[in-house]
Amino acid sequence: EDVVGCHVEDAVTFWAQNVSRCNDLLKLSCALAEACPRANGVFGKLDFSKIYGGCFSEDKCWYRCMIQQCQVLYIDYGNSEVLNRSDIVEIPPDLQCPSVAKKYRLWGLQIPADQNLNTFDQGKKFLSSLVFEKEIKIRHKAKHEDGTIIAQAEDESIDIGEQVAKAGFAEKWLSPGNIEDAEKKEVAITQNEHEEINVSLPLWINRSNSPPYRTPRGRVDLVASRTRNQNFAGNRMFAPKEKMPASVSVPDTRLSRIRPDQKLFEEREVLRRENVKLLQKQKELELKVQQLEHELEREKEASRKTAESFEEALRTCIGMKMRSLTAKVKALKGARCKNKKNCFEEQLSQAIKVVTEGCLTVPCSLEKLQKIWTEYDLAQDRIQLCRNVDETNELITKRDEVQQNLYSAVRELISEVNQLPLSERSKTLQELSASLEMVYGQASEADDSEDVFQQFFDWKTVKMKKLIGVRGDVDTALQILTDWFSDILTRFDLMSEASSDLEEVVVKADEILEKVELAICEELATDINEHDEAEKRIIMSAYNTVIHKICQEQNMITVIQNRYLASVEFKKHAEEWLNTRPDINNLLSIKKTVKSLKAQLRWKLVEKNNFEESDDYSELEMTRMKEKIADLRNRVLEEISKEQEEYEKLMYLIQKWFPELPLLYPEAGFLSYMKTGRLLTHSLERDLLDAEPLKELSTNRPLLCSEIQGQKVLLKGYFVDASSEAKVIERVAKYHRAWDQQKEKSGLLQLLFLLFCKSDALVYLMVPYYPGASLGALQADTPLTLEEALKVMKGVAQGLQTLHGADIVHGSLHGNNVFAVNREQGIVGDFDFTKSEEQRAAANTMIVSTLSLVSPEVRAGGPASPASDMYAYGCLLFWLCAQNQEFGIKEDGTPEVEAVVMDDKVKSLLLNLFCCNRPMAEQVVRHDCFLLVDGNSVSPQPDEERKPCETLDSEKTSVKEMQLTQENGANLLSR
Repeated sequence: EDVVGCHVEDAVTFWAQNVSRCNDLLKLSCALAEACPRANGVFGKLDFSKIYGGCFSEDKCWYRCMIQQCQVLYIDYGNSEVLNRSDIVEIPPDLQCPSVAKKYRLWGLQIPADQNLNTFDQGKKFLSSLVFEKEIKIRHKAKHEDGTIIAQAEDESIDIGEQVAKAGFAEKWLSPGNIEDAEKKEVAITQNEHEEINVSLPLWINRSNSPPYRTPRGRVDLVASRTRNQNFAGNRMFAPKEKMPASVSVPDTRLSRIRPDQKLFEEREVLRRENVKLLQKQKELELKVQQLEHELEREKEASRKTAESFEEALRTCIGMKMRSLTAKVKALKGARCKNKKNCFEEQLSQAIKVVTEGCLTVPCSLEKLQKIWTEYDLAQDRIQLCRNVDETNELITKRDEVQQNLYSAVRELISEVNQLPLSERSKTLQELSASLEMVYGQASEADDSEDVFQQFFDWKTVKMKKLIGVRGDVDTALQILTDWFSDILTRFDLMSEASSDLEEVVVKADEILEKVELAICEELATDINEHDEAEKRIIMSAYNTVIHKICQEQNMITVIQNRYLASVEFKKHAEEWLNTRPDINNLLSIKKTVKSLKAQLRWKLVEKNNFEESDDYSELEMTRMKEKIADLRNRVLEEISKEQEEYEKLMYLIQKWFPELPLLYPEAGFLSYMKTGRLLTHSLERDLLDAEPLKELSTNRPLLCSEIQGQKVLLKGYFVDASSEAKVIERVAKYHRAWDQQKEKSGLLQLLFLLFCKSDALVYLMVPYYPGASLGALQADTPLTLEEALKVMKGVAQGLQTLHGADIVHGSLHGNNVFAVNREQGIVGDFDFTKSEEQRAAANTMIVSTLSLVSPEVRAGGPASPASDMYAYGCLLFWLCAQNQEFGIKEDGTPEVEAVVMDDKVKSLLLNLFCCNRPMAEQVVRHDCFLLVDGNSVSPQPDEERKPCETLDSEKTSVKEMQLTQENGANLLSR
């Protein structure tokens, strides 16, 4: 009625006739019904079918439905939907909170007043496409009274407002500098027009879809234009909490008119927060004032104490100066006393003097001797390689001529070396090198420069001059101070007639004391033992050169001494054997005696056998025969011992001086004796020994037990042919040479003799025999304790180290082939010399308890190696330490060490032995678990009775240690 001056029915009809779309009619009708309750009755009377030509049904249900429903816009995602009004409830006041969403307008833009609704909708869509899912940079320019933020929006380098203006959906604001006034004016105009129109629109209607006013044109278009301008420039306006079922776009004036109390509440909240901040700032300022007051008090206290200390210092100034000066003079005395003993690398200077002035020179005859000795060695090599007797005689004649010349050169060298103080000089150089290394450490490579020593002495001279100058200044200052004290003493002497004017003397006191203190401090700061990098390089270069010269001279002395000793030995030999040749008649005589005794022994053995079967058998006569046989056997062994001694003497001469003896005397058998590593003897035969077969042990080969000079020995028989004999002899000789390097310390079983049997194709190897000492027998009878097991296994590791050092793989390490002599000394037994390493490793004896001693790589088809020996060693050590504990076996055949209780160090060693990268024998010997074990070998006790239940190799045997004494050149059996 207020708008068109007519009744409500006429007004509704007027609006209905000016609506172009059905959807707009529905929304407008609902809006009118919401704004004017009196329109409800009017809508029921309208016949919309007549107005729109049957577009609507006569049924008025659409109205009732639209009155009960509303369109809701979700401000978070921008979607909308139609809901029943009954489903929308107002949040209770106690749960409401200030609005989070903010309203924005684009800076410097306005919507033209004549813009229609379609263009306005297109502008909204265009603006949405510019900002949707993009990072927008917002710059706040101003803030409206109702909270609207006027901002400038940019997408990277694109200005959003500029793009909207270019698209024609908005125009530039004419007066950007006076925005606040324009906004106030716009708000005022909008409010007035709303008051004049007095049309109340529902808040849940999306204002952007509102139809343009057709009649009346002027004032209504102005209101719509300004409303669209605010909505478009500010994204969206969100409805306040009270009675707003959805988020819609409304004019700014509507917000201030709907919720003035909300604005007041927000202002009070802002003031409250500002008040809290001010109170907090006040507390902080008060706390800071208190802190400053405390700091001021501390500064005052410190100033007071400083003033007091200054006053005290003034009272005791002279005493303090004198005490300080006295302490520095005392320190200076100590420094000078210390520097007297070590003044600028004096020790190094003396060393340079020693190596440069007292250096020995090479004897003139040494070079000549070296040349003749080379010719002599070449002549000896030619004789050794010769296989023709006639050629050998000619080579011997030439060798003897060279030997005469060598003899003369040897005598000349001996005479010249006797005049040189080699021992004294060598001792001096060793002591000098040791003392220098204690001061300067390990030397490095020396420089090739020839002026190293000169640089060192030049540097030392400069340093000494500087030190002398500093010390002179100190001495002068102290003398001045002494004279001053004498003058003071005279001035204060009341009986003295000298002038009593003390002012001039006292004035000089501070200056004199200062000069003395500065001079002393300078000398104390001059530490002759501290050097910069350049000085250190000079010193170390000189030191390295000194050590280099010492090593050169020591090497020269060593060469001279070695050649001197060889010359003395050659001179002795030449004087004994010059123009003569060793006689082997003694050896042949011994062989002849042995042959005779062996014949007698064979006859007695035959006679004994015949007498045992005769009818005239007498026990007394049989005893006499046995005694005679035993006597003959002992005489044979004694002659064989003499034969071994003679062989050793002749072998020494063959190797050193007479290589022609094997060719000149083939009947002596020197070549075969050397080839077998000095083990082969043709004089000792198996039939001549009172050997008893060990049937219970002879499973794979003949095993005989005998006794020689009260010692039990075992004869191991090997079946050989023409092709295998050489390999067996080669392996036996290689094993024996490995043992001979360290003998009883080698950790290996000793080989005594190598015998050939005339009656069959057997070769016998004689070794010591000690029952009950193998690991298998001991563990079955009385198991070893942990300490005993570690002692034994350390010796076994030493034996493996000896073998591996000689490039020998044992391949047959098992419980019956490792021996614990006296339960302390571990010895590695020999192996089957007729088999290769792979054949020995694949034998069925390589097992202990339930544990296979064959390494995983050998089981996989790989060759035997030192690593496979160490795996077998680890299995034996695990077997000894585990005792009766149960353990599992992994898929690769290794035992589960972690499940067994044992010493941690032993377990660590076992884990390393069972892995892929196993330690070598020399590393195992030095392992921590053997540190507390006594490494000294224990003398074996061969007479100790034990159960005969072991073998050697694959048989059960035991060991007694016996050695060949090389000093007297004899192959004797002893402990």
